Amino acid sequence: MTIEQQLTEQVRLIVKELYGIDADNKQIQLQKTRPEFEGQLTLVVFPFVKAARKAPAQVAQEIGERLMDRLVARFNAVQGFLNLVIADEYWVNCLTDIAADEQYGITPVTDKSRLMMVEYSSPNTNKPLHLGHVRNNLLGWSIAQIQEANGWKVVKTNIVNDRGIHICKSMLAWLRYGNGETPLSSGKKGDHLIGDYYVRFDKEYRKQVAELVADGMDEETAKKEAPLMKEAQAMLVRWEHNDPEVRALWKQMNDWVYAGFDETYRMMGVSFDTIYYESNTYLEGKAEVERGEREGLFYRRPDNSVWADLTADGLDEKLLLRSDGTSVYMTQDIGTAKLRFRDYPIDKMVYVVGNEQEYHFKVLSILLDRLGFPFGKELVHFSYGMVELPNGKMKSREGTVVDADDLMAQMIADAKEISKDKVLRLTGITDEEQNEIARKVGLGALKYFILKVDPRKNMLFNPEESIDFNGNTGPFIQYTYARIRSVLRKADEMVLPPYDGVTIENKEGELIQRITEFPSVVRQAGDDFSPAVICNYAYALAQAFNSFYHDFSILNEPDDAKRAFRVQLSRVIARTIAQSMKLLGIEVPERM
Repeated sequence: MTIEQQLTEQVRLIVKELYGIDADNKQIQLQKTRPEFEGQLTLVVFPFVKAARKAPAQVAQEIGERLMDRLVARFNAVQGFLNLVIADEYWVNCLTDIAADEQYGITPVTDKSRLMMVEYSSPNTNKPLHLGHVRNNLLGWSIAQIQEANGWKVVKTNIVNDRGIHICKSMLAWLRYGNGETPLSSGKKGDHLIGDYYVRFDKEYRKQVAELVADGMDEETAKKEAPLMKEAQAMLVRWEHNDPEVRALWKQMNDWVYAGFDETYRMMGVSFDTIYYESNTYLEGKAEVERGEREGLFYRRPDNSVWADLTADGLDEKLLLRSDGTSVYMTQDIGTAKLRFRDYPIDKMVYVVGNEQEYHFKVLSILLDRLGFPFGKELVHFSYGMVELPNGKMKSREGTVVDADDLMAQMIADAKEISKDKVLRLTGITDEEQNEIARKVGLGALKYFILKVDPRKNMLFNPEESIDFNGNTGPFIQYTYARIRSVLRKADEMVLPPYDGVTIENKEGELIQRITEFPSVVRQAGDDFSPAVICNYAYALAQAFNSFYHDFSILNEPDDAKRAFRVQLSRVIARTIAQSMKLLGIEVPERM
């Protein structure tokens, strides 16, 4: 229980006894004491003045006198504000208790039947992962860590979009223009190689459309009649009919892509407990759509396509099967949901997908409910904003994306260059250790910059800002951790006495108070599905420690008990920073 919670309970009892007030949490207002007054917390007493029929200053004085115990050492009343100085004994005991709990703030998974599935990544096998995928993966991974820290058993899952017209475009372009090129022969990662052919398809397709338009055809008709597009559509039909030649090519090219994805995921530091593939789930979806048609839930148009009429739900009509019998994304998602709830006893299903898909998931929820699946209405779409660039949006088919592999490599290279002077001052560091520090700092900068933004907002990614060692950045927090670890390594060589009865400074009390807030911060981040809450907390804690470090000595403090207390305080702060960053998927270097 935090100091605020304990004081709230005491105040509730006091105002009941003194004034007959049954106060609720809204009436008991505690806030940080303003710097010009002595104290750590201030109680606003105005809500009790009317019932007490006394002046605000007198009410503050009376409540303050009753609060004087092991929690409150002294107080001062300024009009309707009661400034409280928390007793040193409380802060010292609080630090000792927190230090003894290695998992302070983390709720262990005790009820394994309470299961949450978190879906993220959802790549297409026609292109490598890009900056948009980076935000998706980092959010998904962090949300999973935060929910586990709140006692959920979490299954991290991925749905790979490995079939469809976009996949056929890459396959066709490789057949037409690849000359048998492979990842091995080209020296390219498989996902990059296939992505190049997706761009090549678009380039050649545009040429064909332009030629048809030049011959007098209108543009919309030209887009449909272009030979390449017709070939790609025919290939998709052949794939759905299990054509052995098309299927063999599809498997070969997908295997190249998966190897590339795995490499990217390893570098990013994310993984999955289970992976579903659209090529397996779409058939389940088609079967459900056909069942829905037989039961009158959906209808078939004269061109043989199947639709859902959602006008009664305030939406429009939704295509579920094309006229040639091929499925769409919605079909696949119906099948995937059915299989997941068959495979796992899921209590909460969370889709980490961009906000441009809000309509899609609204429709999916309605369709699953209409098909009779009890979980339909309970699906959670964690809708996040897009990552924007200074020069506009990314377009995969035009080859203008910010590639995830290139981005991570550049961040690591920048970190190595920027931190070179700091690292070189470390004695006995090897090139391998230097590279490892650069990796942690570069990726930490990228992850923190993306996760510190409210996930529901669009964001502008700025690599230079993200890697700054000052300000609200990952490297600043990592450097603070490394600074504390340097102090602790020296402290490990000392014999330190008990610190019971030590008097503490105001900034030390503030630091302990911040640490006591960690459990509630983790809960809030879980309730809000917001890693940004953890980011803000970690930054504020690092700032507060650096302010304390600037004003007070730790190892050179002449009083032995105070020195021991400050070492313990530093140790707990380092642990709390490390736990916070772990929830964000960020590693913290021991030395920087």
